Amino acid sequence: MIERLHTSARMSKIVKHNGVVYLCGQVGAGETVAAQTADCLSRIDALLEEAGSDRRHILQAVIWLRDMADFDAMNAVWDDWVPEGHAPARACGEARLARDVLKVEIIVTAALRA
Repeated sequence: MIERLHTSARMSKIVKHNGVVYLCGQVGAGETVAAQTADCLSRIDALLEEAGSDRRHILQAVIWLRDMADFDAMNAVWDDWVPEGHAPARACGEARLARDVLKVEIIVTAALRA
């Protein structure tokens, strides 16, 4: 069974299937990449909680940065957020994001809590 939450004509914010949670790409508010990353991760926490998961169950993260020069600043926030011993498989690349003010977008796949 596939369960979709917060579904619009374009996308669902959460899709659950076979014990796995897929989140749509999350962006955050703020002037700096650090602020946007922190806000984005807060949104991910809320969506994972709603779906029945949490950051300890993240399987994979894909991170898009507008500018790879922001890699260290984003990682400083990310490293504080990821629980020790629970780092997911991760990819990070540079991409043009949907709006010019966006500096980071994060896509997460997680397992449901048992």
